[in-house]
Amino acid sequence: MLLGDKVGIVTGAASGIGAASARRFAAEGAAVTVADIRRAKAEEVAQSIRDAGGLALAVEVDVADAASVAAMVQATVEAFGRLDVLFNNAGTLRPGTAVELSVEDWDAVMAVNVRSVFLGAKYAVPHMEAAGGGSIINTASISGLHGDGGAVVYAASKAAVINLTRALSTDHAPSGIRANAICPGTIETPPVARMMTQGDALARNVAAHALGRLGRPEEIAAAAVWLASDESSFVTGEAIVVDGGLRAQSPLGRLADPRPAHRRA
Repeated sequence: MLLGDKVGIVTGAASGIGAASARRFAAEGAAVTVADIRRAKAEEVAQSIRDAGGLALAVEVDVADAASVAAMVQATVEAFGRLDVLFNNAGTLRPGTAVELSVEDWDAVMAVNVRSVFLGAKYAVPHMEAAGGGSIINTASISGLHGDGGAVVYAASKAAVINLTRALSTDHAPSGIRANAICPGTIETPPVARMMTQGDALARNVAAHALGRLGRPEEIAAAAVWLASDESSFVTGEAIVVDGGLRAQSPLGRLADPRPAHRRA
């Protein structure tokens, strides 16, 4: 098992990438805190892990609130004795340009997407130091690597997560703590499913990925497990892109291929 004897926290773990990651962490041998603002949903995921023979604790957390994050970390250490992995996965999105977006929405997204990473590290790092090292994983996005139209605060927040990750990796490397970000493409999660109901949004998003489909939460969970494990022991400060070839394609995707359609492999 890749994570045998490790203890991890996954935030935003009540559904989507977080739930898939919590289950995969447990399947690889870790004791897992399933943390989410939706306590009942988090408990459902934790119970599914326990039913499968794993160790899991459900914790209600507001990732933008310092006291709540500190309590989440403390509850984990009290339950499992240590902390080795923190997966800061919770996030939110509010669409809009700089003109359209309200100041309140800007602050809300930055709090959930960026302040949460700072708070998670603030309270987790001392326990990781006590354990002799650890791994911090942050969910960023390909939106943090280029400018998305109509999502100014999401793009800004995810770019901040990437550089915050680099700073964390530099500051805490002497303590044996690694920090990396994952930059997913479009993943089949409940929020994405809701957004894909408008017009031809789903078809356009599928076509934008070289693999011709959206990603699955389990595929991001696989990357998170690798970053949490000793298999990635020499990897830190990186933004790992897991996007099905979205960024590799030209803006026109496969339509940019100059060969006649009948000659394309």
